[in-house]
Amino acid sequence: MACRVRRYDNRVKPIPWRTQLALVGAGYAVVAAISALLILLRMYQYATNAADAAASGGMWAGGDLILEVFICFLFFVPTIALMLVIWKSESASTTYAKFLLGFSLTAPLSVAATFIPALNRSFTVFDGACIFRLFAMPLVVIFLVFTRWWARFARTRRLISYALLIEFLTCAFMVAMLFLPFKGHRG
Repeated sequence: MACRVRRYDNRVKPIPWRTQLALVGAGYAVVAAISALLILLRMYQYATNAADAAASGGMWAGGDLILEVFICFLFFVPTIALMLVIWKSESASTTYAKFLLGFSLTAPLSVAATFIPALNRSFTVFDGACIFRLFAMPLVVIFLVFTRWWARFARTRRLISYALLIEFLTCAFMVAMLFLPFKGHRG
């Protein structure tokens, strides 16, 4: 009686591209849900400890900044996975670079929104989002530099370079506004 040996194919079958994109999308959804929960918990802390927040506002602001940096790094994880998935596709990389260019436009819009008097009557969620976007500018610049270095295609690199230029010009405008004489509205 002869013994038959079964041979198995040892090759790993790649995960389909759509499945990879779906997993990255699920990663973004999980990070967005965790971020929303963390922000809601922080708002709950402000509501339940209003006297403490008023007494030591700087410490609470520092906690807000740490939370923002943590949330930014949470979003970096699925973004790096997305970059790995789209690395070989020029059209997907270009679409991603266009998204980054659009996202970089939120920096000058946030600066403009802080200077519009009609929006500055009371601090709203919109104002907080604009301020947090400006505080995240150094992390965005670091990530854009990394993404520019990682990019394979010339058009993708060019679009990311435009995004970096927008970020740097916005930062330069903010610094210039610190040193220019500015007459505030008195009312």
